[in-house]
Amino acid sequence: MNLSLEFVITSVMLGVGLAMDAFSVSLANGLNEPCMKRKKIFGIAGTFAIFQMLMPLIGWGCVHTIAEYFKVFQKFIPWIALALLGFIGINMIREAGEECECGECIKLTFTTLMIQGVATSIDALSVGFTISDYGFVMALVCSCIIALVTFVICVSGVIIGKKFGTKLAGKASILGGVILIIIGLKIFVDGVF
Repeated sequence: MNLSLEFVITSVMLGVGLAMDAFSVSLANGLNEPCMKRKKIFGIAGTFAIFQMLMPLIGWGCVHTIAEYFKVFQKFIPWIALALLGFIGINMIREAGEECECGECIKLTFTTLMIQGVATSIDALSVGFTISDYGFVMALVCSCIIALVTFVICVSGVIIGKKFGTKLAGKASILGGVILIIIGLKIFVDGVF
């Protein structure tokens, strides 16, 4: 195993690139729930980090086992991300009409968080192709670095979103929903075109 500076920098850069969708969704979550507690902030960031760690490993495993099947699935990734994020975004906009005061905020549910985790990390499956020449240990270390970077970026996203969510009050859910729909469209456009 060769943990060179180049390997670490490459892994960090992969983490930053992959975490941008998760950052945006974290921002939207903070906007939607400005009363969020620290434990939940770390839970959201941890969830995104775990998904961002697992997806490249699953992709790596697919390359080394069932690569032909994965290539067929890869063309559906943009469609899946668009459907999941669009669904969540539309629901946030629809629910935005309800009053939101501390204690009465529309809270992020576990199911929604899991859907967000899959939707924002599904494109990370492709990173498995990028790191396919690594041995398992190096692929695991790379994925752990990606997860750490994602965690830090997502904590920042939720905190920034909370600050603006408090200032924007009732309009924050609409903005958060619009952000999720835009992210879904971006993933779709990038993947299809």
